[in-house]
Amino acid sequence: MEFTRFLDCLAADHDRLRAVVETDADAPVPTCPGWTVADLTRHVGEVYLHKSVAIREGVEREPWPPEEFAEEEPTALLDRGYAALRADFAVRAPADPAATWYGPDQSVGFWMRRMAQETVVHRIDAELATGRPVAPVPADLAVDGIDELLKVFAAYSVAEWGDYFTDVLAGSPGHTFLVRAGDSAWRVRTGPGELTVTDGDGDGPADVTFSGTPEAVLRRLWNREGTGGDDGVTVEGAPEAVEELRRCIVVATE
Repeated sequence: MEFTRFLDCLAADHDRLRAVVETDADAPVPTCPGWTVADLTRHVGEVYLHKSVAIREGVEREPWPPEEFAEEEPTALLDRGYAALRADFAVRAPADPAATWYGPDQSVGFWMRRMAQETVVHRIDAELATGRPVAPVPADLAVDGIDELLKVFAAYSVAEWGDYFTDVLAGSPGHTFLVRAGDSAWRVRTGPGELTVTDGDGDGPADVTFSGTPEAVLRRLWNREGTGGDDGVTVEGAPEAVEELRRCIVVATE
């Protein structure tokens, strides 16, 4: 995806999120257990401001958030965070340097992509919490989100912070997963202390196959299916292998 496209998606999903979170601040968020819509709103605002600092100061400041943020209303914090983030994106090129947790990409463009994906997932959270219809996720954004989740979150996290995955992968017999979303596909392989991702169907059989539309697969992998029954994703394979990949993604995205 072009970076201008990420920014367009970020704007659209932020605007939808902002409109939805005002409708029922006390509603529980089923996809974020323990959170209300107000907590979700505050979280997104804090994330925006944290990434703004990472862009402007070249450091991912910790601890975060500052104590004084607790005194701001959640929607005010969201508004301030979004304004700061967009102002930073407006005066910087994607290739400009920025601090990120992802070693291979220390650029502003990383945060353009990441904030577009962060926002669409939390927009879905807000819609599910308030009972609003879930607006469609554009296919290109959904495909990119699957790619980011599998490669940037899961594979990179296992490679860099393998100790966090010991309970999941140490005894893994090794599984191969085929993830198909529309015309796009990824082959994921796990094993003891290992998770790798390659593009395309690859060769040979897979132990588990996920298939569906890009939006449906994105929501399934992010555990944002909602409670409406059939989510449009077909899963074929052993339940224990499916659970292994699910647990890897949960640990990688915590």
